[in-house]
Amino acid sequence: MKLEKILDNVNSLEKNSFLKIVDNIKSSNPINCKEIDKILSTGSNDLKNIDSINMAKVFDLVKNEFAETVKTEFVDMTSQLDILIDILIRDGHNVLKIDWFSKLYEKELSLINKKTAELKAKLENEKSELEPQRKRDYNIYKACVEVAYRNDVNNNRDSRITDDELSILLTLTKELELSQEEVKLINYLIIPPKKAPIDNVVNFLKTIGIIFFSRKNNTIYVADEVVRVLRQIREKELADKFYRRVLKTFKEPQINNICRKHNIDYKDLTFEVKIKQIINEGISFTNLLINEFHKEGTSLTDKKQFINELWVNGLKISTPLKGVTIEEKVQNIIAYFEEVEKDEKVGISVDGYEKLLLELNESLPNFKKIVCAEFEMSEDVTLNCETLLSYNIKPRDILDILPNEELKQFTEIKQLKSRGDLVQNILDAYKDTENLIIENYVSVGFRDLAALRENNIVIKESELGLKFEEITKTIFARLGFHVDEKLKKQLNTAKDQIDIVLNLGNNDIIIIECKTVKDTAYNKFSSVSRQIKSYVDLAKKNGLNVVKSLLVAPDFSDDFINECDLEFEINLSLITAQSLVRILDGFKNSKHKELPYQLLLKDVLINEERILKAINK
Repeated sequence: MKLEKILDNVNSLEKNSFLKIVDNIKSSNPINCKEIDKILSTGSNDLKNIDSINMAKVFDLVKNEFAETVKTEFVDMTSQLDILIDILIRDGHNVLKIDWFSKLYEKELSLINKKTAELKAKLENEKSELEPQRKRDYNIYKACVEVAYRNDVNNNRDSRITDDELSILLTLTKELELSQEEVKLINYLIIPPKKAPIDNVVNFLKTIGIIFFSRKNNTIYVADEVVRVLRQIREKELADKFYRRVLKTFKEPQINNICRKHNIDYKDLTFEVKIKQIINEGISFTNLLINEFHKEGTSLTDKKQFINELWVNGLKISTPLKGVTIEEKVQNIIAYFEEVEKDEKVGISVDGYEKLLLELNESLPNFKKIVCAEFEMSEDVTLNCETLLSYNIKPRDILDILPNEELKQFTEIKQLKSRGDLVQNILDAYKDTENLIIENYVSVGFRDLAALRENNIVIKESELGLKFEEITKTIFARLGFHVDEKLKKQLNTAKDQIDIVLNLGNNDIIIIECKTVKDTAYNKFSSVSRQIKSYVDLAKKNGLNVVKSLLVAPDFSDDFINECDLEFEINLSLITAQSLVRILDGFKNSKHKELPYQLLLKDVLINEERILKAINK
């Protein structure tokens, strides 16, 4: 769930800890302090009084400093912060009822105690199945942790690991190629974890700004933006769902080799379970692609070729993978998935997603069980589109966790294409083109062909302007307006071609002009104002009253907005594509059958927040 939405859902008391931490960062002159001051200057200078949208912008500017404040908590080895963060950053865990979080916490502690006992036995047994080199690596790291933790006791101080000691230990883990799970288990061999009261755990996480806790709903919220910061702290480069997507492109012997190297018991496990074990192990994604898959002596050229083939043939991404060095190539794969994660687009339409979930549940008896088990969700969770999107789980993520047999069964039941990539075949079948194109309205407006292709929309660049106009008509029609094509044809001349006419009745109309723009904000005021004035004059000559003229574009420059504010002859207001989509989304859940057109008359740049509040009163 986005930070903006969480801040709207919790009360002032429940967000106080988070705001206090951000305010402390702001007061310490952070790198982006000028940008923060600019945001605050547009409203209240007090963080507690700015709106959720601006608060999310401020957090984005201080996220690195926020990460540093969280890292300071790791000096207390008894805080169990690594355990708690590892729970919270898993897919499907950013909205949790407190009793379910308590169960996950108990389960994690139990698992750690079991694994540490097994590891201890292997380290002490001279004939254990651990490879000698790996056993040596474990013992080296274990000895270093013991010295770092115990030397305080010898000096009559509380046991803690200093920042300097922690940085040395982190360097050691990288050089020994230890996974996060291996590090965690060895650490807890030295300091066994003790279960803390869940209220204390929640209060601790809330105090350091990681979570929001709503007492009214008894629910823990972790913002998507915070999850990304926590993953960075834990040096987890990808969300589990994307790591899984990559691992599923490899052959089973390759997966077995990774398990063997990291002391994962993989015998008698299915391919899907082995992948889950690797993900849970916290193995570095970068190290996985650069070292783990390759035989000793593999040349750098062959490694690069391997990664290029993964990109094109495994992940089936049409754009070339950039990067000269192998490290740059891997970083660009990570960057690609980071952008996919931040993108709010669903991939298919929202309606198509809802239909897909419904039919998967009807066709596959184990569907809900598989989803709940994979994402560690409580079985009382309602698996609908709205719920899963609040967890940032999209259609592709759902299909990726289904075993191949289940996917085959579903394609057979629904009589879908069964050759080639089953996941893509299913996504294509539930695309719902009209709703999908509305969800990609902003990308059409910005003429962003790459973004459209990534969302399975194929369109020629020459058709983007007309497509933007068509989508705008569809949106206004869905808002309940009469998009009068007949009247538009009567008005239009060879010289003057109005894009859209909304007929309000009684000879009242709204004229709409649509503009696309490449990679920037629209700024051609003089030409568009002359154009719209000509349309207004044309309508008046035909006995019509132009109540309002609207200009729709993906964005507008500040200068354009200021010039528009001084224009009075054409009664022009501006609305961005993103605002229009948000108004449509809010309208769907309102009591209105038609959006009151009076709401479009007030602003120069139409404020969708004001409209959304008005229609949901």
